[in-house]
Amino acid sequence: MRIIKFRRSLNTTAIYIYALLVIAPVILTVQNAFKTNVDSLSLPPKIIFKPTLVTIKGTLHSGYFAGLTNSLIIVLTSTMLAVALAIPAAFGLAFFKYKRSRQTIFWILSTAFMPSVGVVIPIYLVLNQIGLLDSRISMILLYTSMSLPLSVLILRSFYMDIPREVIEAATVDGASTRQLFSYVVGPLSIPGITTAAILAIIFAWNEFLFALMLTSSNAQTLPIFIVSAVTSMSTNLSSFSAAALLAAFPIVILGWISQKALVEGLTMGAVK
Repeated sequence: MRIIKFRRSLNTTAIYIYALLVIAPVILTVQNAFKTNVDSLSLPPKIIFKPTLVTIKGTLHSGYFAGLTNSLIIVLTSTMLAVALAIPAAFGLAFFKYKRSRQTIFWILSTAFMPSVGVVIPIYLVLNQIGLLDSRISMILLYTSMSLPLSVLILRSFYMDIPREVIEAATVDGASTRQLFSYVVGPLSIPGITTAAILAIIFAWNEFLFALMLTSSNAQTLPIFIVSAVTSMSTNLSSFSAAALLAAFPIVILGWISQKALVEGLTMGAVK
């Protein structure tokens, strides 16, 4: 009995230590955002300090709102397009069987897991040739294509979890494919649509590589705004932390508001 209690205490201690190691950088970043650059560079880090809003105000006036506007336009538009295209695609894959349906799903999976670093140079060359480099349109199209495979797979799994008896009953009652989709499948798949949209927003909001390589000023998003505090000569740690805090704030609020819908969406169908 003592051995079991000791193991439980050891496991609990290990979990707390791991949680502390994970949360410590976040706490330090939040603290540095309210410090002067001198205080933020002090070693060991100052735990007790006089908070200041100078760094936050300076960050807000150094291009934050331009990056926020670009991120909102690009992320929300690409998410709406990805989900709108994924809904009929997932519906077709879930309810209409054909010879190469498995190959289609495999192709979708292969595009979802394609490494970004392997395609960024060809995409850069193509956008440069057609004059869409550093534009919101190109980023919207790119993020839509990147979010689409995952959205299709998520929605297809939701459609597959809908009881077949419901589908058969609606079909027997004479419901057409459009009516089946609009009045039966659509309302039941709202959690799946919400989950796919939230994940697409999180992915596009945090994406860095394509935004770094394909934008410079006109379509610069918040992840690129964050690294503006880092130069070849020095790093303004307090400004860097303030930019990171301001960039993460909207997505943290979204996650906090939608956490219940996201958990329900991801776990739907896991337990029969």
